[in-house]
Amino acid sequence: MQRSSIAGTGMRSGGSRFAFQSRGACRVNGAADTRRLRPLAARLPAREAGAWSGAAAGTVGVMLLLAAGTVLGQGYPTRPLRYIVPFPPGGGADLVARSVAQKLSEVPGYTVVIDNRPGAGTIVGAEAAARAAPDGYTLFMGSNTTNAINPNLHAKLPYDAIRDFTPVSRLTSFPNILVVHPSLPARSVKELVALARARPNELNFGSSGSGTPAQLAGVMFSDAAKVRMTHVPYKGSSPALGALMSGETQLMFASMGSTLPFVRNGRLRPLAVTSAVRSAAVPDIPTVAESGFPGFEAITWHGMMMPAGVPAPIVQTLNAQVVRILGQPDFRAWLLTQGADATPSTPDAFAEFMKAELALYARLVKQSGMKAD
Repeated sequence: MQRSSIAGTGMRSGGSRFAFQSRGACRVNGAADTRRLRPLAARLPAREAGAWSGAAAGTVGVMLLLAAGTVLGQGYPTRPLRYIVPFPPGGGADLVARSVAQKLSEVPGYTVVIDNRPGAGTIVGAEAAARAAPDGYTLFMGSNTTNAINPNLHAKLPYDAIRDFTPVSRLTSFPNILVVHPSLPARSVKELVALARARPNELNFGSSGSGTPAQLAGVMFSDAAKVRMTHVPYKGSSPALGALMSGETQLMFASMGSTLPFVRNGRLRPLAVTSAVRSAAVPDIPTVAESGFPGFEAITWHGMMMPAGVPAPIVQTLNAQVVRILGQPDFRAWLLTQGADATPSTPDAFAEFMKAELALYARLVKQSGMKAD
């Protein structure tokens, strides 16, 4: 297990949304902001005339519940929060988590410690988060991989993607970028396809692990282009990028945030981005869709979650902080330099989004024929 504390650096990777259609995580100094807290109890139903005493007693009960919820939210946190990231340090998801954690730690009363738990294609970290105490002191960096792809890729998981987590807010959404080793004689998607067809199974494409968006992108691209390539999974995007730059693999559908520095210094050659339209971060790089594969899209998302059963006032307090952070102009501008968009949401909206993604990937994994390595 690798652990590291707050670091204020760049950002992003791990978890994505794909679609293809063929042609035709500070210390406490005081009260937290509770302006966004919602009542825990619903409005009492109206009673018939003459039941005034029962209604009065019910009103007192509701007031006590609300007061308890407010005290709970205001007294939180009283110790550091652990932010579990199911990827190793240095990769995209890790950088996103650190960026949010640093901003959250700037809030008086909060200290957030990053706990990297890579392994088994994010399953190790996800299981650790799912089994943590629902006391509000464990955060989890969820993604497409943990909560949409893996549940559809593995017949049995040690956690339930929906029931074992409490959504807090979505965080980011961004495309992947198709990069190759500079020695590969391919300067466009068209040339890469021609090379792969001439050398079946000889080109190795790396990924941040089995069941990750990088693998799914490679599988779907191979299917669309009718080529055969060999998948080589690594324990995170950092080792996968290292293998690519050393020549161990020849290409990768990588997270844009952790890959752009290597594109800019010439250590990797970009061929295309996987968004439906060109990215503002790299406007000169074409999309896969415009390179001969209309409808090809791969959008990665990350979100903050907690174990199931965390009290609602704590969830709402954290949600308010995360939404505030994602709304800061400087933070949003930095995200754009990474090719990412901030996607804040309510806990309920995030819950519905996760259910929809789970259904979407059920179809995509089946259509792609993707298998866990």
